[in-house]
Amino acid sequence: MLHTREWGSGDRVVVLIHGIMADSRCWWRVGPALAERGYRVVAVDLPGHGDSPRAQEYTPELYAQSMLESVPANPDLAIGHSLGGLTLAVAIERLMPGRAVYSDPGFRLPESEGVDLGAMMAAFKGQTVETVGQFHPGWSAEECALEIEMLAKWDPATAVALSSFTGTDFTPEPVVPSLVQLADPSDLVSPEFADALAAKGFEMRVVKGAEHTIHRHLFEDFMAGLEGWI
Repeated sequence: MLHTREWGSGDRVVVLIHGIMADSRCWWRVGPALAERGYRVVAVDLPGHGDSPRAQEYTPELYAQSMLESVPANPDLAIGHSLGGLTLAVAIERLMPGRAVYSDPGFRLPESEGVDLGAMMAAFKGQTVETVGQFHPGWSAEECALEIEMLAKWDPATAVALSSFTGTDFTPEPVVPSLVQLADPSDLVSPEFADALAAKGFEMRVVKGAEHTIHRHLFEDFMAGLEGWI
């Protein structure tokens, strides 16, 4: 079972799934905001993140199955960011939420010739508050400090493992009403890919001026971009 964090006690349930290097604490503003709307909010720490167990091997199926074992079945809403969006994609036909929101999702992690993405990301383990602020100039001081706290509990082997499924297409079918929320621009979803997702039946929304971590960079715009879905 994974470590989870909860806000609220409403009759409706929402599941939140974070991206790589983060954990359930990254939803520190989203969780209470959804609780105020009447949700019971359940956020997971994926394997290798936060207070959840480490693993010998990190795969999309491990993330998906571990999440499914740790959250309520058939929630009213599920939101996954980045790696969490990939996790939700792999699990969607088993979780079957009422609605799904994929926030700048990693459906297809890009291949970069000559660049070891996993090793580059693993090096982030040694960041300082100052370097976090340089890398994320739009983040608040609170977000920069939280990033250091989350990195302290993060297993960089999760980044190294990305190479085993980089280039694989995990795009789900929109088996439930599904929104894809994009950064501006998105490094994970190209305009051509966005058009293909829209043709498959996904609703597409861009959060203007937002970096990849939309909910941490522009929280109010993130929430506004969910209107009609929450």
